[in-house]
Amino acid sequence: MEDFKPGYLELFQTKELFKRIEILNQALSSCQLCPRRCKVNRLKDEKGICKTGRLAHVSSFGPHFGEEAPLVGTNGSGTIFFTHCNLGCIFCQNYDISHLGEGYPVEDEELAEIMLKLKRMGCHNINFVTPTHMVAQVLRALPMAIEKGLDLPLVYNTGGYDLVSTLELFDGVFDIYMPDFKYSDPEVAKKLSDAPDYPEVAKSALREMHRQTGDLITDEKGIARRGLIIRHLVLPENLAGTEEAMKFIASEISKDSYVNVMDQYHPAYGAKGFPVLNRRVTTQEFNDALNMAKKYGLHRLDGYI
Repeated sequence: MEDFKPGYLELFQTKELFKRIEILNQALSSCQLCPRRCKVNRLKDEKGICKTGRLAHVSSFGPHFGEEAPLVGTNGSGTIFFTHCNLGCIFCQNYDISHLGEGYPVEDEELAEIMLKLKRMGCHNINFVTPTHMVAQVLRALPMAIEKGLDLPLVYNTGGYDLVSTLELFDGVFDIYMPDFKYSDPEVAKKLSDAPDYPEVAKSALREMHRQTGDLITDEKGIARRGLIIRHLVLPENLAGTEEAMKFIASEISKDSYVNVMDQYHPAYGAKGFPVLNRRVTTQEFNDALNMAKKYGLHRLDGYI
């Protein structure tokens, strides 16, 4: 992998990247870039469910060492935490950002400079956290960063509530996709995120992401270069539908999928209003989730390889 070059460099050279930017920017005039399809004119700063208009809003950025091992390496993942979200889970662990709107607007030039700062810090990648509602802004900033030397893999770190029609515009742009697969049950998705279509939307998104990038590929040092990383947060009382999620990944994506089965759930934001969510996951529940992944042949489990 020594000769690895991010796909977006070729798209930049052939001018294809600019065509994609134009499509995405025009789409903001009646935004249907995500499954919410709010149809607001974000170019005029009208705001829908994601509460975001023309400009990207950044909560924080910097090297992050709490991500998956192939992203962190020795120097950290260059995370850019975007403000707000198109999903709005009632138990969100980062509710101060997603629900309370902690952050500030940035012009495209500022966003490009943030990417370059992260490169100068030695980060292994540029990790866009919750980018679904910011994709037009990210791509608008990208050529400015490329012209000044950006050549790191780009990570699309998403809640998984993404339209295939939008993801198709990213083919060759994002080297690494890192979606959540939150729920298997539409009723749970409705109750916890007001998104009953989440399971089917996320499954379609995972298929498209894998089509574009394949299974995770790392270099000789174990640093991620290209591919799919799937996250699944274990919830109390199996609300996340872990077994169905693992079965889907193994049978319809790949048994070689890199999966992070996560145990860090804790009651946050509105979770205390739901008795079933008002506790942490037990050791037994988490071990059961890991065993479900192994049952279906998933063997690249973050922290257990």
